[in-house]
Amino acid sequence: MSFSSPASLLEVELSAGKPPILHVEAPVEASGWATEHRRALRAQVTEHGAILVRGLGLREPDEAGAVFAKLAGTLMTEREAFAPRQSHGSGLYSSTTWPANQPMCMHHELSYTLDVPGLMLFACLTAPGQGGATAVADAEAVLQALPTALSERFEREGWLLTRSYNDEIGASLEESFGTDDPAAIESYCRAHAIDFDWQPDGSLRTRQRRSAVVRHPVTGRRCWFNQIAFLNEWTLAPEVREYLVDVYGEDGLPFNTRFGDGTPIDEDVVETLNTTYEEHTRREPWQAGDVMLVDNIRTAHSREAFTGDRQVLVAMAEPQRLPDGRPTPEASQR
Repeated sequence: MSFSSPASLLEVELSAGKPPILHVEAPVEASGWATEHRRALRAQVTEHGAILVRGLGLREPDEAGAVFAKLAGTLMTEREAFAPRQSHGSGLYSSTTWPANQPMCMHHELSYTLDVPGLMLFACLTAPGQGGATAVADAEAVLQALPTALSERFEREGWLLTRSYNDEIGASLEESFGTDDPAAIESYCRAHAIDFDWQPDGSLRTRQRRSAVVRHPVTGRRCWFNQIAFLNEWTLAPEVREYLVDVYGEDGLPFNTRFGDGTPIDEDVVETLNTTYEEHTRREPWQAGDVMLVDNIRTAHSREAFTGDRQVLVAMAEPQRLPDGRPTPEASQR
């Protein structure tokens, strides 16, 4: 007797250079369809790392929130955001505020937190005129393709994220920590392995060291899992970096990344990371009504530059506290 896996119950389009795409025959009631096909969709995410569902016809935030709840259950409240988002209800957010003409390079959402989202959900309510795809890249393949000496150093040392909170650039204290009360912020930082330092002007600077390579909690495979390139000064547009350094100084950038031992990361290293990501990128332009599910640990995602209006809602689910999410002395000695 033969048995079909849940993933095989869906006919998914597999094309080189694109994420897997499932075409839904309209009309369907989106929330009910998500309930019926949840198990098969999640199996596709396990098999491929991501899947784009086309044809659900979502147009309103409430519709997206209902579908997300059926697919993932309870949605996460974002903490430690690096840029503002608009909330559309419990755990449902707008895309991160970021200039439309500047891409957001590949990254794993909130990879610098201790409780990372295991699953990302996206819904396109309004498709951009041009560009704006949420592209994906397989973190296992990226790790294997990186120069060995570079990946081994990051695996030994991890990576260091530094942040400087101010009232002009990036997320505010309340947007990041859910409060602007200094005592509550300090308590959060202590509980989440974040070093902090209040500046004479009352602003906050933080440092947190995290692993750059982790094992997937289900497959056990090693994944390149971080935001080293995305949150690094060299990924910023040159004129933006120059302005920020001039105003805030090298140590006062809203965010920056370093090697785990605190050594600055050179521009050529960031270029190598972004080039490797690009070589493994799969993209499909958004169409209004699309939904995409992404395994946040196995699969990096980006947001490409765009023109026109673009409304993509985002949710995070299934928090994971990875046992190897922080570098250990043993790893540092390898």
